[in-house]
Amino acid sequence: MSDVDELLEAARAGDRRSLSKLLTLVEDGHNSPLERGIGSSLGITGPPGVGKSSLIGKMIDIWVERGESVAVLAVDPSSPRSGGALLGDRMRMTNADSSDLVFIRSLATRNHPGGLMDCLTAMVDILSECGWDKILIETVGAGQSEIRVVAFADRILLVDGPDRGDIIQAEKAGIMELADLIVINKSDLPEAERAAKSVKSALSVGEDDSTPDVLMVSAHSGEGVEDLVDQLRNTKTSADRERLRVRERLISAWDYTLLNSTELDSTLQALEKGSITLQEAVDRIRKEV
Repeated sequence: MSDVDELLEAARAGDRRSLSKLLTLVEDGHNSPLERGIGSSLGITGPPGVGKSSLIGKMIDIWVERGESVAVLAVDPSSPRSGGALLGDRMRMTNADSSDLVFIRSLATRNHPGGLMDCLTAMVDILSECGWDKILIETVGAGQSEIRVVAFADRILLVDGPDRGDIIQAEKAGIMELADLIVINKSDLPEAERAAKSVKSALSVGEDDSTPDVLMVSAHSGEGVEDLVDQLRNTKTSADRERLRVRERLISAWDYTLLNSTELDSTLQALEKGSITLQEAVDRIRKEV
């Protein structure tokens, strides 16, 4: 067997170090020993500061109490100098990471377009193969990464807060259309109920009969979190949202192909010198593909 196959066998047997090494190899660009798309995951997204990591920590506590194992892929912003992850989300889930039933892996975006990397699919497959009951992907929660997470997760949980001003204006980019369940965190704050009503009102305007439910929770007190976990068990995506997800998967695959093109560096240099046009650059990479 190859080194990758040996790591997979050890990871299946519960060796966390082998699992970490295998995920590192995949993150660095090595081929996964598994077929793509065998695992399922829950994408958790939302803007910075709404308490995603704190809420995930409470959700993990409930799953662990029920004897379920949880793996979290926490996508952190990359340092523009080193390219490494800042590990902010993991620091907020310290208590959860102390359990044998919990595995948390921080990933750097590495300045990937959309903020998410193509290797996430392979990582989810590996975690699923190694027996993890719940697999979560937490995004940076800014820009295109809120949308792109649908390329890697089967269901999407959108977390928002009541203290961000015009909540509908902030979400008009389209993530509300893709969410399977929406949560207003910090339900103990005065504006929480108004924010939940605003989201429900915005969703009611559409013609889609499968609009997501809107729940109110408090990661601080734990209120409503158990109901959220129970509802996630029965939440399924709609056919319309699945079609949008397939589109994002295709775009993500193209981004990955572009970034790994052997012609990329020379094409960029030619563009910098002005010796080719942008369309000629596109045609050059397209021919390689």
